[in-house]
Amino acid sequence: MRSAYKLVFERSLPGRKGYDLPKLDVPEKDVIPASCKKTAPVKLPELAEVDMVRHFVGLSRRNYGVDNGFYPLGSCTMKYNPKINEEIATLFENLHPYADASCTQGAVDVMLMIDEALAKITGFPAFTLQPAAGAHGEYTGLTLIKAYHDNRKDYERTVIVVPDAAHGTNPASAALAGFKIREIASAPDGGVDLEALRAAMGPDVAGLMLTNPNTLGIFDHNILEITKIVHDAGGLCYYDGANFNAVMGVARPGDMGFDVLHLNVHKTFSTPHGGGGPGCGAVGCTAELAQFLPIPVVVRDGEHGRLEYDRPLSVGKVKAFYGNFSVMLKTLAYIESMGGVGITEGAQNAVLNANYVMGMLRGVYDLPHDRICMHECVVTPTEEMIEKGVHTSDIAKGLIDYGVHPPTIYFPLIVHEAMMIEPTETESRETLDAFVQAMKEIAQIALSDPEAMHKMPLTTPVGRPDEVAAARNPIVRHQW
Repeated sequence: MRSAYKLVFERSLPGRKGYDLPKLDVPEKDVIPASCKKTAPVKLPELAEVDMVRHFVGLSRRNYGVDNGFYPLGSCTMKYNPKINEEIATLFENLHPYADASCTQGAVDVMLMIDEALAKITGFPAFTLQPAAGAHGEYTGLTLIKAYHDNRKDYERTVIVVPDAAHGTNPASAALAGFKIREIASAPDGGVDLEALRAAMGPDVAGLMLTNPNTLGIFDHNILEITKIVHDAGGLCYYDGANFNAVMGVARPGDMGFDVLHLNVHKTFSTPHGGGGPGCGAVGCTAELAQFLPIPVVVRDGEHGRLEYDRPLSVGKVKAFYGNFSVMLKTLAYIESMGGVGITEGAQNAVLNANYVMGMLRGVYDLPHDRICMHECVVTPTEEMIEKGVHTSDIAKGLIDYGVHPPTIYFPLIVHEAMMIEPTETESRETLDAFVQAMKEIAQIALSDPEAMHKMPLTTPVGRPDEVAAARNPIVRHQW
């Protein structure tokens, strides 16, 4: 049964209050100009303290996160992260970026340690930690590509080639960096169509943006040929590291022939992802592109790090100060605690879990690409389910009644009715079995009682709102 829920304004009763201020012990003086005073009382809810506490505690219980249960939200790596990393991030919380250099050597050394660790993991010798998030990292990496061509006076290279399976931020970031977009279709196996890629090459191509493994969860077995085709045409290769969780410690983009990459360290290397940040879209590049990195660049100076500003060809700063430092601390804590073996095992377990889920759902749901996947798999409703009027959104809403957060739905766009499931490396077999069982039971309901699917979820304070009306005429505040 769906429980009744009242907004805090609906709980309000005139005269109720949850505070008791002490009597004013100094002379009262009105210094606020009349022009700054409100002419009518502020419309705020009036509640006793206990009612206000229950209101907020009730809201917190309705919030769902990875600490509550399984969160298979593909493309965002909603994985559990050790709480000690959060604790470590507080050690530097009082350090101000304008503090004297004599007080900040430890922070600079932390950034150096992260740069050098990421260099080993990715195969790129130079890094910047300035970008605030993944898309910001994309933009920064693309400015390096533009600076490279401009420095060679190769101004005609104005096109970035983007596969149709790319993250939506890829073409957006390329456009923001001043490039034109040339989309190429995927091959039937889900990878890059080599012939389409060759046809897209020309003297106007500045580079290729590629996610590997891609949004289908597929590692492109032609990756070395792909980067060679682009390089032979005079372009550079950009690696979108949003799915790096699948290959960390196993394969290095620098060894695949890429020139620049960004890493969402705020999801791959331990910061709870989602909710608007903060994040860190670290950007790595080849030695040839390092001269264009944003300033300041952290360089090794003996046993310590040093901030270097004297970079004439730098693209300049892309963020205030040096980036989101608390995220960097969590990144270092994750890398140091996991170690090389642990990072490799993390990727291997993520791949194992995704393939386990895919194998358990084979025959129950359709598999657009029935082949070994990486850290995420894509399934769709069967034709029979769709014929009975049950779609991906119905299945996602049904999962809520089973206490599971739905996976990403209707993405990637090239798969009709897609459900992208990313179990991550931190989930146990028992958790995955419970998820699979829920998916199987939902499939049975979809075939035997499809109308019941259109009423789910039944256990939430709000059931099925009119999504079209909500999008076109949203109500974003309480109406008095």
